[in-house]
Formats: sequence, structure tokens, C-alpha cells
Amino acid sequence: MYNSSTVIWVLVAAFLVYFMQAGFALCEAGLTRAKNTGNILMKNMMDFCIGTPCFWLVGFGIMFAGSGPLIGGFAPFMSGDYSAILPEGVPLWVYAVFQTVFCATAATIVSGSMAERTKFSAYCCYSAAISLIVYPISGHWIWGGGWLAQLGFHDFAGSTAVHFVGGVTACLGAWMLGPRIGKYGKDGKARAIPGHNLTAMALGVFILWFCWFGFNGGSTVAMASDDAMLSAGLVCFNTNLAAALATVAALITSWVRYGKPDVSLTFNGALAGLVAITAGCDMVDPFGAAIIGIVAGVLCIFSVEFFDNVVKIDDPVGAVSVHCMNGMWGTIATGLFSTSEGLLYGHGFRFFGVQVLGVICVAAWVLVSMTVIFTIIKKTIGLRVTEKEEIDGLDIHEHGLASAYSGFSISDPTYAEMSINENTDLGEDDITKASEAKINAAVKVVKEEPLPADLDSGMHKVVMIVQLAKFEALKVAMNAVGVTGMTVTQVMGCGLQKGSGEKYRGAEVDATLIPKVKVEVVVSKIPVDKIIDTATKVLYTGHIGDGKIFVYNVAKVVKVRTGEVNYAALQDVE
Repeated sequence: MYNSSTVIWVLVAAFLVYFMQAGFALCEAGLTRAKNTGNILMKNMMDFCIGTPCFWLVGFGIMFAGSGPLIGGFAPFMSGDYSAILPEGVPLWVYAVFQTVFCATAATIVSGSMAERTKFSAYCCYSAAISLIVYPISGHWIWGGGWLAQLGFHDFAGSTAVHFVGGVTACLGAWMLGPRIGKYGKDGKARAIPGHNLTAMALGVFILWFCWFGFNGGSTVAMASDDAMLSAGLVCFNTNLAAALATVAALITSWVRYGKPDVSLTFNGALAGLVAITAGCDMVDPFGAAIIGIVAGVLCIFSVEFFDNVVKIDDPVGAVSVHCMNGMWGTIATGLFSTSEGLLYGHGFRFFGVQVLGVICVAAWVLVSMTVIFTIIKKTIGLRVTEKEEIDGLDIHEHGLASAYSGFSISDPTYAEMSINENTDLGEDDITKASEAKINAAVKVVKEEPLPADLDSGMHKVVMIVQLAKFEALKVAMNAVGVTGMTVTQVMGCGLQKGSGEKYRGAEVDATLIPKVKVEVVVSKIPVDKIIDTATKVLYTGHIGDGKIFVYNVAKVVKVRTGEVNYAALQDVE
């Protein structure tokens, strides 16, 4: 007898878990470079689309067909009797949809750690393998009546079954691939490779947080009784509380360690808290959930540093730190903070020991099986793209896509000082009061040697390299002195300042180039010195990096439309 409220609850939860694919895609794309965005979107689509038929073909049967200690059974296309494992009031096909989206989540975790250098064909093969064999076998141990379930191992919604399995695979895959080109210098020190779109990353995390209410809440697979509704409420409350406190903990930790709160690591902290609470959200009280979340946020920061700087596993999005480390922590923490069986609540070591044993055995299974699978892929079609393909970007070579942002201007996401009302060595005095000596020292002017009088056309090109933040003010000032036409180009460069020296995810940004604007004007009647004086007053701040001004003689100017030359060619009047 099916129950409509339970069926609706499970289906809606399944739809939310499916929508996590969008969250993972946005999060991963935002934390990597624009030249690989199309490839990342394809991977997050195809691991679900490949995993679904594979799980239907044999994965579901291996996971749920039978109660053997190590494996369920071989039941192709979900044939066989599953009545023993079906939750009360839930039809087989509803439960199958719910379990399928969980399998897809485990598969997609790996995409982020192996991003920007993995062959698309290799990734498709991996997705099939984890959905066919790897995830279903460990899933059977935990959720299908296998030996861990028989021991009393508890993983309510998948800290180990889903996230730890995906996280261990992500760690192994990133290690076997090796780091991205340019990730480590000759001294072995990690370099930051900033993501191109933190807005997409943040939206992805918001989507994942929202969908996690279905991931954890829906795992009650019941909504027909008072106890089920009470459990669902506690699960959702604990999920939200742990995520919120993990985010705060990550923010504070990054702020203390790096001097400023790191954006991407703070958002990673939210995911870490969500992963960690997933195992025990039904067994812990809000105080336990709070501690689990706080530890998860701090652990995420130090884990990113550890994998980046100590073991040197290049994980572009922090998937290993979020899913592997916090999947492990959340599962073990359940053994500590469970109000009914936890060690810290006076219930002895047995349950805690089972939780630790489960983590160790699942890790061993995943490492052995995925090492074999990755090795086979590496020896046949290959795991990693060529150096040229990696440098050019996977979009163009793997998918024939020139850019995932056609029609948009994408610049290198290096940081520049953007404050207009910045402090200078002049204190609070207005910049216009600065001495000519200070202005001339800060804004260099380079002029060519004057031409002989018979060769001097009277026209000059003035090229100004300026800070992004100063461009608007410079444009207004040039218009005020009569300059009506200018050419503006966004460029990258630096002088003595040697870049911005910012940190990204705890690593120094190798910002040898920073964003600048090159402004070019050609003048004849307007004195060059007037242009220079006006520009220097606008550009001067007293800091290194105020810019430079170059002045060139122009031999001849021709207006293409009319054929007019020199001064006449510079006029836009009909």
C-alpha cells in the first residue's frame, strides 16, 4: 500500500538532488579558468547521463538485490524482488529514481579535482565505472544490507556512501593526473590559479545548499507519520545549522590566517559543513550539529593548505577537502555525537569503532578499485590531455568550442587596486595640491627627440597607461580640455609594483601582470603639455603604479572615409 505524502516527499527530494548537478557545474566552472568552462559543463551533464543507464543496467542490482555481506546480486535492468529493501509506502520506481540521483552525485564530485587537464573520453569511462561497480558495492555494504549495515554502521544520507567515495576517488584521480601546468614553481611552492567567475561559484554553492534539504531531508524516505515528520524537521534543522556555522568558522579561519576573509574558501566551508552533517543529521542534536559544522569549516581551510603545499595534489575546487576529509569527519563525528549511541554521550566505544572501521574499509575499497580503473584508462585511451591542449584550454581541443562566453569580454582575473578615494603619501590633502616635483616623479612622461622643423607635422600621439580605477576620471578630464576622440584598450602589465601580491585559497597569486588601461589620443591644435598636465593631475596618487605617459611625433594622418590628411583628418565635423 503506497502513501501519497511519502511518495511526493521522496520524489521532490529526488528532483532537488538531481538539481545539485547544476550547483556542482556552476561551482566548478567558477573556480576554474574560462577556457575550460564548456568542458566542465559537459562533464557535469554527462556523468549523470552516463551514470543513469549504468546504474539501471547493473548498479542498482549490485547495491540492493540481495543481502549478501559483500555484494547484492546480478539483476540486470533492475529485475528481481526488492521488497525487502523498499521503504514503507514507496514504490520501486520512486525509490530507484531517488537512489539514481545519489549515485550521480558521487560520480560528479570527481570532476572538480581532475578539472582542466583530464581527457573528456577518460572522464566518461570513469563515470561509467563508478556507477556500474564502485559506488554500488560500497553502497551495498552501507545501505543494501551488507556487512557494515549488519555491524550497525550509520550513514544517514551519505557522508561516506556518497561524498567520501567521491572524495577518495577525486584525491586518487588528481594525484594520478599530476598538477596543472604552472601550479608549482621551480621551488616547489604552490601558485594560485584563480577561478574566472566567483559569481558562478557562489550561485552554485547556494543551489547546493538549497538542494541539500532534499539530499538529507528526503533520506527519511517517509512523511506519513508524526515520527517521520519530526525526524525530517530535525534533519533539516541540523543540516542548515551545521552549514551556517561551518561557513562562519571558515570565514574566521581564513581571515586570521591570510589577513582577509577568503571568498572561495568561505563558500567551500559551507559545503564542508553540509557534507559533514550528512552522516549523522538524524542522530545528533543541534549542539552536536553545531560542533560538527565548526570543525568542518576549520578542517576545510587546513585541508586545502595541506593538499596544496604538503602532498602537492592539485585540486582546483577543493573537492578532496570538502568531500573526502569532511565525509570522513562527519561519519566519525556521528560515532562521537549520536545522542543514542555516541561515545561522548556515554554509550561506549563500539559504535564509534564501527564508524571508524567503515571509513577505513570504504577508503580501501575505493582506492583499490579506482586505481585499477584509472590505470586501465591511462594505459588505453589516456587520462591527461597534451601540454598544448591544456595550455590552449579544453574547450577548443576537446569540444571545438572557441569560447563558452561568445560575445563576452573575459579578462584574466588578476586583482588591482580599484579604490578611487585611496590614501596617499600626501595624507588627507587634495591631490591637486601636490607639488609638481612629486607629480612628475610619480607619473613618468617619455618624449621622443624633437624632429627637425621641416619634418615636424605638428601632430602628436599621447599614450597613457593608467589604472583601471582612474580611467573614468581621465576620460572626463580629456573631454574638458577638448579631446573628442580616443582609443582605449584593456591591457595587462606592471612596473616596479610587480603585481598585487594577493592570496587566493591560501596561495600567493603570481600576479606579475595586473589590469591596466591604455588610452591613446592624437592632437594637433591642443598643446601636448596641456594634455600631460591634465593627465598627471588626474592620475597622481603618490603610489608606485600611477602610470606612464608616452609622447610620439606623428608623421601623417589619413581619414579613410574622405581622404583628408593631417589636421583635417583629426576633425569629426562634417
